[in-house]
Amino acid sequence: MQLSDFNYDLPPELIAQHPLANRTDSRLLELNIEGGNVAQLIDRQFQDILNLIKPGDLLVFNDTKVIPARLHGKKETGGNVELLIERISGDMQAWVQIRASKVPKTGSIVHVHNKAGETFPVEMIGYDGRFYEVRFPENVFHLLERFGELPLPPYIEHQPDQEDATRYQTVVAKYPGAVAAPTAGLHFDQAILKQLGELGVKQASITLHVGAGTFTPVREEDLSKHKMHYEWFSVPTETIAAIQATQKAGKRVIAIGTTSLRALESYAQTQKTSGETNLFITPGYTFKSVDCLLTNFHLPKSTLLMLVSAFAGVDNIRNAYQHAIKNQYRFFSYGDAMFLSRNN
Repeated sequence: MQLSDFNYDLPPELIAQHPLANRTDSRLLELNIEGGNVAQLIDRQFQDILNLIKPGDLLVFNDTKVIPARLHGKKETGGNVELLIERISGDMQAWVQIRASKVPKTGSIVHVHNKAGETFPVEMIGYDGRFYEVRFPENVFHLLERFGELPLPPYIEHQPDQEDATRYQTVVAKYPGAVAAPTAGLHFDQAILKQLGELGVKQASITLHVGAGTFTPVREEDLSKHKMHYEWFSVPTETIAAIQATQKAGKRVIAIGTTSLRALESYAQTQKTSGETNLFITPGYTFKSVDCLLTNFHLPKSTLLMLVSAFAGVDNIRNAYQHAIKNQYRFFSYGDAMFLSRNN
């Protein structure tokens, strides 16, 4: 398939700039897929999830936590620099994206600052053709807490505020490391999780630290030439056991978000319970671990749109997105959700 197969026109007013008053207030577009064809598109509210998920089904959440990954600084020559963490590679090292009029050279120093006037030096130590490797003078997480800014996606136009600090984080967030939220999980609050549990729905988790590369557009028209970014993941043994028990009982495994799905498929492909994955899922891929997917609406020409198209079918997703635009669904991180169920 070609990159142009995954393009669509989105009116900018449909890009959600702020979360709704309550996490569960969003809309939900249900797709039932029978034998590769869409049986129906149903407009719902997110709270209808209580009727769509059945006792014994297993929800798999991504419990990553968004870190304050955006840093501001100056080169030794005085020019402004913005660093956005891509992924943390060690206690004192990270790969970053850099915005500057002229990128600092390897071996040079960037002086990061915060609003309190504090500073610390970051050393440029490498470049892999896409991202820059930098060395911090002490623990990366500690310095990010003092100097970092919440990294809202590029299509959200306001500066991060206190509302974002709470709402651009899932209620199951546990392990710091992501630079973007696993957005399908943003629709759940503690009350609806409790209700699902009372209905006999089971929960498990994986960890996948979402990298800034998730927003990097695919530039190759021939998708086989695209170089996928790496993200760190972990699939606990108890989650593997829960999936096996669910499948044995004839119930459904439901991935909450593309990141959960990608981690589960990375494990299924390699049998490795943790590590870095650059798995690129495109149409024609055979899924091994998941029956249903809850997901948000994704950017045109993005790897995430390709993943959901692989799961539900290119034409099915194209039709669903046209329906969502016509009916003014809200798109992207703070937007509405889709529930994709396959009955093969």
